Amino acid sequence: MARKFLSGDEAFAEGIRLAKPDVISAYPITPQTIVVERLSEMVENGSLDSEFIHVESEHSALSCAMGASASGVRAFTATSSQGLLYMAECLYYASGGRFPIVMMNANRSTALPWNIYGDQRDSLSQLDSGWIQAYAENAQEALDLALMSFRIAEHRDVSTPFMINLDGFILTHTYEEVNIPDRADADRFLEPYETENRLDLNEPKNMAFSAGPDYNYIFKYKEHQGMLGAVPVIKETEEKFAEIFGRKYTGLTDTYLTEDADYIIITLGTIAGLCRETADRLRAEGKKAGVVRIRYMRPFPADEIAEAVKNAKAVAVLEKDISFGNEGAVFTNVNSALLTAGVKIPSYNFIGGLGGRNISASDIEEIFEKTENGTEKVTFIGIGVDEK
Repeated sequence: MARKFLSGDEAFAEGIRLAKPDVISAYPITPQTIVVERLSEMVENGSLDSEFIHVESEHSALSCAMGASASGVRAFTATSSQGLLYMAECLYYASGGRFPIVMMNANRSTALPWNIYGDQRDSLSQLDSGWIQAYAENAQEALDLALMSFRIAEHRDVSTPFMINLDGFILTHTYEEVNIPDRADADRFLEPYETENRLDLNEPKNMAFSAGPDYNYIFKYKEHQGMLGAVPVIKETEEKFAEIFGRKYTGLTDTYLTEDADYIIITLGTIAGLCRETADRLRAEGKKAGVVRIRYMRPFPADEIAEAVKNAKAVAVLEKDISFGNEGAVFTNVNSALLTAGVKIPSYNFIGGLGGRNISASDIEEIFEKTENGTEKVTFIGIGVDEK
């Protein structure tokens, strides 16, 4: 196992190299570009045996990946922000066709105003597109998810495309030491892709066809079951990953100091680290603070979240997203989980980081304080009176 100093984008590209996709369809967009740049270099220098296809748009990138997957080979692409929105039509084709494509999305704000910095409005707008959605916290997890995602997506009980999200610039462009698995171990973990969901001249079949009311809903039901089927497969995959590589992950969420916490922040992505540090400081002051990081938004970890916060006095959901005129998408999902599980505690939504605006330690402390004292249901953090 090698150890290198890499950015989040570069670490992710190393994970894709180890997964050995047969086809990479590439259209660069900031802050994703480094991923496809590094992969193109790997193909050029021979360290990755893959067909690297330059396409003219994000829509074409995913269309190309679908064509590759329909031919029965492992496919990868990457995008960000407006690029993800441009390929939105194709997201539904990929999931409806049960094509286990893996795609990296570098989380970035959406226009207007035009902005290249990171929030999570792009990916969270596509929660209903039928893709598995995971959110990495650091470069090591980004690399590991790149490798695990193919094993999960391609499982016979899942057959569902997989979107891995990295916070733009905060993760994609910052550097840290990363462990890169050996090729032999990666090959032991991820076997070559095999599927019956492919075009075959010897066994002709109809793919990506139309279906009327009598049958369409059956396909949608099976698509839903495939997403739910990912839950045990994620667990099994992480167990196998820990066995081979020695790094252990904790399923759809990870929790920190939640067992006896009175007040808990639920969040996703890189901001979770600052939330934990803040919880530590508050604990030193005698305040029982805890953190839940959502690793997967789809399939949604409703049971895990409800179990983690059931003994708390109140919870806060911190997210870099807003459904204008309502609340954040993460908050909506969390509240549904709590209501379904019968967990009756106050919940508050804090919106921050839109357009890449900084979320500080003092902001996190204020969130814990307002959660304890009670506040508006939806609060934009860090907005001064003169900005309202």
